[in-house]
Amino acid sequence: MPRVLILYHSKTGNTKAMAEFVKKGVLQEGITDVLCKTVEETNPEELLHAEGIIIGSPAYYGGMAWQVKKFLDESIKYHKKLQGKVGGAFTSSGLTGGGNETTIQDILHALLIHGMVIQGTASGDHYGPVSIAAPDKTVEKNCENLGRRVAVLVDRLFGINSLT
Repeated sequence: MPRVLILYHSKTGNTKAMAEFVKKGVLQEGITDVLCKTVEETNPEELLHAEGIIIGSPAYYGGMAWQVKKFLDESIKYHKKLQGKVGGAFTSSGLTGGGNETTIQDILHALLIHGMVIQGTASGDHYGPVSIAAPDKTVEKNCENLGRRVAVLVDRLFGINSLT
């Protein structure tokens, strides 16, 4: 059974809440092996054991939190070994001009350099879900949609439903 790994850093709890909504979306598509945890409690080697990897970070000065950057920097030892896995990103900030899109793009750049497959969306938050302050119902829906999109793509690429 394929695994989806949802990693995040959260100081206020907003990004953590988003991660739980993303997890709910993955579960809705039938992937039951879903790990949701902070980057601080995750070893980069765990990336090797997941077919889908979704990373969330608060926006700090228009980029990802240093804890997420450190984790991704440490993942360099697995360069070329994540190729073909499915990736996604989400972020939260305290205000509308808080650097949300640049933070998501920051994370997605790292995943693309690893050779991962990223799927945007034509509606909603194109690059990934964004929350301004505490997540509301729209953010919850967008996070669940991200989880579902990643799960569906994992299914297409790794054939989970053909195994059941």
